[in-house]
Amino acid sequence: MLDIKALKLALEQLEGERRISRDRLVDAIEQSLAAAYKKEYGKKGQVIRAHIDLDGGTFSFEQVKTVVDDTLVRFEEEPESEEDEREHFNEEKHLLLEDARIMKSDAKVGDEIVFSLEPKDDFGRIAAQTAKQVIMQRIREAERVSIMDEFGGKEGDIVSGYVQKIDRGTVFIDFNRATGVLPVNEQIPGERYVRGARIRAYLYHVEESPRGVNLRLSRTHPKFLEKLFAFESPEIASGVVQIKSIAREPGARSKIAVWTDDSNIDPVGSCVGQKGVRVSTVMNELSGEKIDIIEWSPDPEEFVRKSLSPAKVLDLQLDEEEHKATIEVTPDQLSLAIGKGGQNVRLAAKLTGWKIDIKGTDMEVEESTEEKLEGDDFVSLKDLAGGETEDTQQTEEASSDEAPSEETVATEEEAQ
Repeated sequence: MLDIKALKLALEQLEGERRISRDRLVDAIEQSLAAAYKKEYGKKGQVIRAHIDLDGGTFSFEQVKTVVDDTLVRFEEEPESEEDEREHFNEEKHLLLEDARIMKSDAKVGDEIVFSLEPKDDFGRIAAQTAKQVIMQRIREAERVSIMDEFGGKEGDIVSGYVQKIDRGTVFIDFNRATGVLPVNEQIPGERYVRGARIRAYLYHVEESPRGVNLRLSRTHPKFLEKLFAFESPEIASGVVQIKSIAREPGARSKIAVWTDDSNIDPVGSCVGQKGVRVSTVMNELSGEKIDIIEWSPDPEEFVRKSLSPAKVLDLQLDEEEHKATIEVTPDQLSLAIGKGGQNVRLAAKLTGWKIDIKGTDMEVEESTEEKLEGDDFVSLKDLAGGETEDTQQTEEASSDEAPSEETVATEEEAQ
């Protein structure tokens, strides 16, 4: 008789700690008992199954034979050929159709016929060791399947864990039952990680390997930025506001283009939040990375013009054949349009998909053009919340009447 109380306790403990279903655990134990029985008492080729009765505390064994005919097996007297894929007939696991129909009149090829075996509970040391190896292997497999089920559904989402260790720059993150890997090239430049600290990252790939389940993580992926905004903005999470494109230089600056078909919703405002609280939360998660938020437009000319925010565009010409945009700005806007190290124009090109060539002009701006620039749709969130940067110091038109902020985020006001 099995110690049913101890077995149930062990099953409950494994089920709770490793989150493996009881059915899988019982199946693992049954397979281990079948392996031990075959090792001690079985014959070559036998297919043996074990069954455990958790209520009665007993177990039983059975031999399974598959019903076959001469299309599936060949006999010893038949000559072998390379093209013949049939396996040799083995009376320990095969049962001819005519013999099967003696025991079961409606038997057909492929059916399984079960024979009860004499119960045994006295296994030798080798058989017991075999059973132990089988059950550990089956539990590991069941745990791997359970982890795949849990994290496979989270692929493409943000996951949270704790820094387990840092090895040659690679950060290993503990998720209790699985370990994630954050390579150096997927880390935000300048970030420092402390063992035991909580960290969030984008799970972009879940793979199963012989050594377990590997979770591939990133904090530089553009989707990480998108998912962070989905956490902070209900409009984005619900799909009312869509992020059309993202251009990112991790740790430095990003541009995102947002859009909605609901005329009652300001897509830029839904990302910025009241007093910039939503975008500031995202920036803090990204170690102060500046974020420009613009409204996406189906009109390429308008979209390219807006993408250069906070700079004011004087004139714009599109070359459809070369997919190139030629931009003219006033001299005082040239450095702002290009950005430090060409960052602003580089991000604008990534965001829009257009090659952008910026030129300065000494031409006097007509009154109507000046009015158009004053009515431009961009305003710096830095100007809304309070501080100055090299970019915002070069343009007065990009600031609103509200107080400036410590971090610059280019956003967009409602068009005049």
